[in-house]
Amino acid sequence: MSPNSLRSLANPRADRPSIPVSYGIQPAPSGEGTLPWSFVGERMQAARNYWVVSSSREGRPHAVPVWGIWAEGTFFFATDAASRKARNVHLNPQVVVHLESGDEVVILEGRVEVVDDKSLQARLDAIYFAKYAFHMEGGPIYRVQVDKALAWRERDFPSSATRFRMQG
Repeated sequence: MSPNSLRSLANPRADRPSIPVSYGIQPAPSGEGTLPWSFVGERMQAARNYWVVSSSREGRPHAVPVWGIWAEGTFFFATDAASRKARNVHLNPQVVVHLESGDEVVILEGRVEVVDDKSLQARLDAIYFAKYAFHMEGGPIYRVQVDKALAWRERDFPSSATRFRMQG
């Protein structure tokens, strides 16, 4: 992972997402009342299943649940190189990743990059194996380079809805 990647995720700028006024979103001057970045990390770390959304060359969306890990401040997953999601991200690296919960929401928008660093691959595989008792094998390991994240709690959506924009 590049130093710029770590810096951009270490201190994302928090504000309110652009959502129509009819949803009752409350202003957050200077980020007041927004969720902390740790809300994202804790939920990504604790999740077992993640949804990855990619698109085909023609723009046809493809959503699929995957196993993955939140490590070094970002999301990683592996898939067979012949899978539809792998073929899609090879053509268009833009993805959306989100958790299963509608009560504690985390949505990541960004682009995938193949992890080529063998020592990082080994560290990620050890974390993945500890979580799933399964190795990250059979295809490339992908890192999601997050550009923007959205998070909120359903119970207090108008005051907790938060958009994180990565800096760097």
